[in-house]
Amino acid sequence: MALSETDLAQSLLSPRAVRERAHRLLALGIDGDLPNFSVDSGRLVRCSTYVLDTIRRNYPTLDVPFHARWRHFSAGGFDRWSTLDRGTAWATPAAKGRAAFDLAITSVLLDAGAGAAWRYREESSGETFARSEGLAVASFDMFVAGAFSATPGDRLRADADGLRGLTAQAVGDAFQVGAGNPLVGLEGRAALLRRLGDVVAGKPEVFGRLDTPRPGGLFDHLAAQAEGGMLPAEAILRALLDHFGPIWPGRTTLGGVDLGDTWHHPALVTADATNGLVPFHKLSQWLAYSLIEPLQWAGIGVTGIDALTGLAEYRNGGLFLDAGVLRLKDPSEAAIPQRVDSTLVVEWRALTVALLDDVAALVRHALGRPPEQFPLAKVLEGGTWAAGRRIAREKRVDGAPPLTVVSDGTVF
Repeated sequence: MALSETDLAQSLLSPRAVRERAHRLLALGIDGDLPNFSVDSGRLVRCSTYVLDTIRRNYPTLDVPFHARWRHFSAGGFDRWSTLDRGTAWATPAAKGRAAFDLAITSVLLDAGAGAAWRYREESSGETFARSEGLAVASFDMFVAGAFSATPGDRLRADADGLRGLTAQAVGDAFQVGAGNPLVGLEGRAALLRRLGDVVAGKPEVFGRLDTPRPGGLFDHLAAQAEGGMLPAEAILRALLDHFGPIWPGRTTLGGVDLGDTWHHPALVTADATNGLVPFHKLSQWLAYSLIEPLQWAGIGVTGIDALTGLAEYRNGGLFLDAGVLRLKDPSEAAIPQRVDSTLVVEWRALTVALLDDVAALVRHALGRPPEQFPLAKVLEGGTWAAGRRIAREKRVDGAPPLTVVSDGTVF
């Protein structure tokens, strides 16, 4: 019996679908059958060697943490979260977990690319940060200041009412945006957080089990699913995709299901209603990685971390372009800002996800480490993301990625 459109849509809300469809497009690329990119598999070993060198530079002992938002909260060598944690008398481990979820969720949703011109000056240190680190520090400062809370006397939280009242002006002021300091997709970021507030308010059974509705209520929802103190990483992503789907703007739906970060590519052919659909769930997976540690702090073990995929974003994707593993068939496209829904960008992102799996396998082989000891989350952190930034700086003075994507602040 044929699956309904709703069932087909649900099948795309998984890392398995992301991985399977990305590798299908990579196979076409290797055969030369994609419209925008050619794939030079012969350069993959050299690329993995560069990644391995980057890992050893950053983590000489190979004690690599997971790729997560918590790393960016330590920008400039100062661990802001640990300092806040030590100075806060949490009522229970779960109270800390909710606050950590509130912080991670709001910060990740504000983490779409900032653009090359934006900077954030941290008042407490006097240091200036850009890109992901700047967005992390700015969002951390917003959280600590109580900008996401509408609960009197409790600044260290995000809640439905606090999020629904956020304006682009408020976010822009907090992020020091001005004529000389533009931030890409400012309105999109603020709108995303307002929609988050609406979703949280509308699902008290998920987000308000033990508190008033707040994003951090997802901590209680996931903790209740743990069996024997263990929770699969895929369950974290599934909860994010199931419950946060409506926050994404103007995206594809199928069978009444919001598909989030899912786009079209004509080379991905199926015989059903998912024809041409390529899922990535980049911000959701970035968030899933970032929620692992708060669960662990509360004594909940997370299993199957390698079920999650690599992240289809411009540092990982830029690595493969700059390393020559991917080549534009029309080099002039590099000078043209590309829409995130364009076939070119969808193709680039899919190839990135698949190639990250291949690089991870080569890195593990070189290190003699199995996936259980060196999961993809460590390869990304050590790793491909850092290598993408490093090679961009080697090739371009401003360290910008090799392709420019027109973002609304909710994808990259």
